[in-house]
Amino acid sequence: MAKEVYADPEVTGKNRYKYFERPFLPFHQQMPLNVVFAVTKTEPYTFPTTSAKYPSIPSKCTVGTQTDYRDAEVQTDPYSPEYVVCQESIPELLTLATLTWGRGLPAGQAEVEMIERAREKRAWEATLPCLSDTSQFEKRRRMMNAMERKEWAFREQEIEKLQEIRLEVLKELLKKRDENQNEVNMKHLNAQWSKLQEAKEAKLAQIQHRHVSAIRKLVGKGKNIEGKLERRNIIKDYSDYASQVYGPLSRLGRFPDNNSEDFVVKNHYLNTYEGLVELESCLPDFVTQPRIRPPKPKVTTTKAGFLKRAARMEHELAEVHKAILDKKNKVLEPKKLLRFLQRKSLPQPRLPTPTLEMSSNEEEDIEMAVIYLQKLLRGRVVQNTMFEGKEKRLELIQELRTSHALQEDDRLLKKAEKQVTLALQRQRNLHEHKVSLVENHLAGLEGRVLADMFDFLSKELVRLQEERRIHAFAMLAERQRRMREAEESGRRQVEQRRLREEDQIFKEVVKVHQSTVTSYLEDIILNTEENTAEEQARAEIEKMAEEINDIAYEMESRRTQLQSEEIVAELVYSFLIPEVQKDFVKEKVRNAQQKHILAAHQIIHRHTEAMLKKNFVEQQQDEVSDTDQLLEEETQNDKNN
Repeated sequence: MAKEVYADPEVTGKNRYKYFERPFLPFHQQMPLNVVFAVTKTEPYTFPTTSAKYPSIPSKCTVGTQTDYRDAEVQTDPYSPEYVVCQESIPELLTLATLTWGRGLPAGQAEVEMIERAREKRAWEATLPCLSDTSQFEKRRRMMNAMERKEWAFREQEIEKLQEIRLEVLKELLKKRDENQNEVNMKHLNAQWSKLQEAKEAKLAQIQHRHVSAIRKLVGKGKNIEGKLERRNIIKDYSDYASQVYGPLSRLGRFPDNNSEDFVVKNHYLNTYEGLVELESCLPDFVTQPRIRPPKPKVTTTKAGFLKRAARMEHELAEVHKAILDKKNKVLEPKKLLRFLQRKSLPQPRLPTPTLEMSSNEEEDIEMAVIYLQKLLRGRVVQNTMFEGKEKRLELIQELRTSHALQEDDRLLKKAEKQVTLALQRQRNLHEHKVSLVENHLAGLEGRVLADMFDFLSKELVRLQEERRIHAFAMLAERQRRMREAEESGRRQVEQRRLREEDQIFKEVVKVHQSTVTSYLEDIILNTEENTAEEQARAEIEKMAEEINDIAYEMESRRTQLQSEEIVAELVYSFLIPEVQKDFVKEKVRNAQQKHILAAHQIIHRHTEAMLKKNFVEQQQDEVSDTDQLLEEETQNDKNN
């Protein structure tokens, strides 16, 4: 090949400006206005020192460059310049032309081993004898066979390594599959456990509910052990704020505040008198003046004159209803109040105790002291009895004093108590009025403060929403910029992929041409070899056929009757004897297996016979025991009779 001479590009000369270009940013104009015109934070300007006579010039300047071999701002694949191979020279570096960046480059241990093997093979090819030397064909064939065996051994080692790697990968996959399966099983177990726990909790809640209900029933039964029916004490219910009147239980079927607002109807026609009058004026006459027709009496008797069952039941129900109404409307006679307070009659005093006359003054003094002591003790006993009765009947006394105060002093006392109570009520009302005024004033102050606070919060919310909207615009602009960068990189990747596809197509075309030439030459060589071999084989076969025919004709001409019979006997022997040997071998195998079959039958039948005998004996014993029991029962019956 003639060496191509290229003109001097003058990279460091007059054409240097061609190799510098600032990158083009197409997405700069499509950015939103609020991002483009955003106020940037500028750094404070630093004034140069007054001592410096001239401004300092930087020694280096960064200039943006963009070449045909650069991908955006970074270089991905190394640039490979064009080259020319000198005539009659085969550089060793060209053997690595199949290696590209990312596919073998940078070279690792495997690539280095491949290069070393290629060098050894080239050195071995240099030691091969020439094809022109016919005397070295055998040596060349042996060397090529040895090299082929060596390559096959190396290939087998590589295959074993690949199989080991695949085996390790398969082990890892199996291990991962077992872990996933265990995880799934654990999830199923956890789900089942949680399901059982929920069922257990529901069962416990149900048991607890039944337990509480049973305890409540037992407490209710304990309050009324004798089972007597008690009347409802309305005064007690309304005086106790924890009773069913003020706080009914929902378990008794009472829900006072359940959806009470659903049935509230607020209508002008129903809530005001004028609305009702207007509504009645719109209604027809038959609504306000109903025309009632008396119903026809039902036939309560049959044709035969008997009273029907339904009529009899209605009559009984009417009687029961009348009895219930009579009992309900029965007015109890009120107890008569006492017209005058009756004085309780005192018991008759006891007869005086007879006394004995004392002979001396000392005895009389002692006797009087004892009598005085007895009077004191009796008076103390009566006083204690009166005090206990007063304490026991204190509520009755208070009730009698409040309801039957007949004396003027008690009336005045009650009137004074009433005036004190009214004064306390007026004082409480004044206090509540003052408290309500203070609360209204505080509520006004709180309302003003809350209004200011809500106004500030609403304005802060508007500011925060505007800030979020501006941030969203910035995020959308950034997203659009990244999308455009991604589209540009995708176009570059498509171009690179297309270049690689063209290179691969060119390689495949060259490979196809080479394989076509090789197959053409192989077909010519193989056809030539086949034709030559076929002609030689045909010639040798014809020569051998002629020789065999001559020998056969000569033997046929010299063969006697005895030789013919001997040939026939050999043919018959070669046909019959193998069949007889085959039958003999089959019979021998059958006889060898027969003893094993007999042994197996004996073992099986021996155990089955033993089991049958054992079952027969047990049945006989059961029958004997049954007959003995029957005899004993008969004897016992005879004795009883």
